[in-house]
Amino acid sequence: MSVPETPAPERTTCAQARAEVSWVLMEVCCGLPLPQARRLHDDALLVATELTANAIRHAGGTTAFEAGLQGDSLWMRVSDRSGRVPHRVVSEPSEPGGFGWMVVQRLSSHVAVEVGPCGKTVTAILDLPAHPGPA
Repeated sequence: MSVPETPAPERTTCAQARAEVSWVLMEVCCGLPLPQARRLHDDALLVATELTANAIRHAGGTTAFEAGLQGDSLWMRVSDRSGRVPHRVVSEPSEPGGFGWMVVQRLSSHVAVEVGPCGKTVTAILDLPAHPGPA
């Protein structure tokens, strides 16, 4: 008699997180002037990448990633199995890395970390630019 296999946990990649954020922002960006749309899209993709890369590199991988719109904000949420709270890493200028958490905090209007019994969830919120009114 064999033991049933436990399903593998979700392992969201950076590319998958970026694709989800792009999909969520599609309609918002279409309604903005090109420079605003590019900045919002680029900032959001960078935050999604850093959140996911940090979970992969420092917390054993992601267990969930989701993104959505609420009011005038874009939210992104990544979960992992580590209870260790993210922090800024001080490294030598010649060493790669060490800026991801700072980038997330700088580009987000709000960042929250919730630690639970099975890991943590990091939520980042980015403000959406005001939609232009009629010309």
